[in-house]
Amino acid sequence: MTTMPQRPRAVLAFGPPSLVGQVFTPGALDRIAAVLDVDVAHVVTETGSAPARRALADAEVLVAGWGAPRIGVDDAPRLRAVLYAGGVASTCLDDPAAHAARGVVAANARTVNALPVAEYTLATILLANKRTRAAEREYRATRRLPDREHEPANLGNYRRTVGIVGASQVGRRVIELLRPFDLDVVVYSPELDPGSAAPLGARYGTLEEVAAQSDVLSLHQPVLPETIGQIDARILALLPDGATLVNTARGAVVDEAALVAELRTGRIDAVLDVTEQEPPPSDSELWDLPNVVLTPHVAGSAGGELHRIGDLVAAEAERYAAGLPFAHPDDLGAPHA
Repeated sequence: MTTMPQRPRAVLAFGPPSLVGQVFTPGALDRIAAVLDVDVAHVVTETGSAPARRALADAEVLVAGWGAPRIGVDDAPRLRAVLYAGGVASTCLDDPAAHAARGVVAANARTVNALPVAEYTLATILLANKRTRAAEREYRATRRLPDREHEPANLGNYRRTVGIVGASQVGRRVIELLRPFDLDVVVYSPELDPGSAAPLGARYGTLEEVAAQSDVLSLHQPVLPETIGQIDARILALLPDGATLVNTARGAVVDEAALVAELRTGRIDAVLDVTEQEPPPSDSELWDLPNVVLTPHVAGSAGGELHRIGDLVAAEAERYAAGLPFAHPDDLGAPHA
């Protein structure tokens, strides 16, 4: 008689539990349950109750996502793998380095979550260069077509310059998505130089050079001590008249007071999916300035896009059960921004 191999014991950890249904389709949950011994109806949201302690004590695999409690080494002594439905697997671990020292491996969904952010950025860049926001405002105010004879020359997406700050996964994906267009792409990232920027499909420039050339400047750097407030009054002043700043990174990388001061002049525009405080204070000028587009941190995976994350996690579960290395590994021992 052939004995079926025992499936690794797993536990789901999300908060609230309803996120499981948003991230995973029934098919993705079936794929996970086919290779892992997991009760998909039981979701751990805390570590203090007796049921949570029992589930974690037996778990070899943690399938976790947004809102998951931070799991300590003593909470899950048998843990060997973390499948994280988000950007950084260590988010759900109390001491990631201690877990890594015990041989725990991890995978994350950062790669696929980069795609919708890059798509949002691409759409924003193309619309910004067409100055659609200003055109829409003027059309509503005048209720007549614009005077084509006196249109500005710096309108449209032919031979305009797009600056990218940060060669992160999102930044690189944006550069990739821009390739079919007749745009000049220039990038600044501290690990790049002219030789390493060219294979990405972009020219290299210093931060100052990129800002000074950009019709649209798009931010994709992580939050680090050296990037907090990196886009300050000096950098903003370098932007050409009529330029647009796009931020889908984090609000902290921009000196918001300096940005508001520059926006007040009407010299530049901004599209902000992230701000230093989310949402901005009710009295923030960002709400009322006509040259600002504010979106509520929607560039990342949302709605049906979350299923792309769930499918990736299911695939990583299948790889783990088959004894294969993760396709999207996450180094738990490495520092994360």
